[in-house]
Amino acid sequence: MSASSVTAAAVPVLAAEALSKRVPTTEGELVLLDAIQFRIEAGQTVAIVGASGSGKSTLLGLLAGLDVPTSGRVLLAGADLSTLDEDGRASLRGERVGFVFQSFQLLPSLTALENVMLPLELAGRRDAAREAREWLVKVGLGARLTHYPKQLSGGEQQRVALARAFVIRPAILFADEPTGSLDTRTGEQIADLLFALNAETGTTLVLVTHDLTLAARCGRRLTLEAGRLTGDAA
Repeated sequence: MSASSVTAAAVPVLAAEALSKRVPTTEGELVLLDAIQFRIEAGQTVAIVGASGSGKSTLLGLLAGLDVPTSGRVLLAGADLSTLDEDGRASLRGERVGFVFQSFQLLPSLTALENVMLPLELAGRRDAAREAREWLVKVGLGARLTHYPKQLSGGEQQRVALARAFVIRPAILFADEPTGSLDTRTGEQIADLLFALNAETGTTLVLVTHDLTLAARCGRRLTLEAGRLTGDAA
């Protein structure tokens, strides 16, 4: 193996380095995250767990470049986010990052097919319609291509969201409570689909959840308590 390939293999797909987030309040500074540090290698499945208010969503926002830290830095898909402006971070997300949210975040004025086509069109892909159709068939919605979000159940909307997240074949996928708004049976089906697609594509998965059963399906768990990383277990 060449020196260059060894170096490439050693670069994490995601890393937090002394990552902190503090906000001013009328009573003084509030520490949301304090010196968070970890590395995630390509292909890992990682759950970020902790009680409500522990800093999970704040951390996810920083890792994805949706927010900026007070101190420290994030390395995402080979890029140092601290060196990028807002447009640069958005461009990186569009090329390398997929998202699945608890509230689905589908555009209500677009059909299922159009929602999945959108990231491909933004990337200038001419095969957007074909790729989007294939992914909707893969998630079991081949008969729902022209339906709008309001015409779909919660589980179906999350299937559209999964297709949209995976269609760009991202280096990393962030999932924020992906089953949180679904009933137990539908949530289990969505979780099965999420992990099946992730295994098929080899995408690195970072999952924020309060559901320890869902977290247990990941190969690694990071535990937050009051803004501090208190556990890192396989």
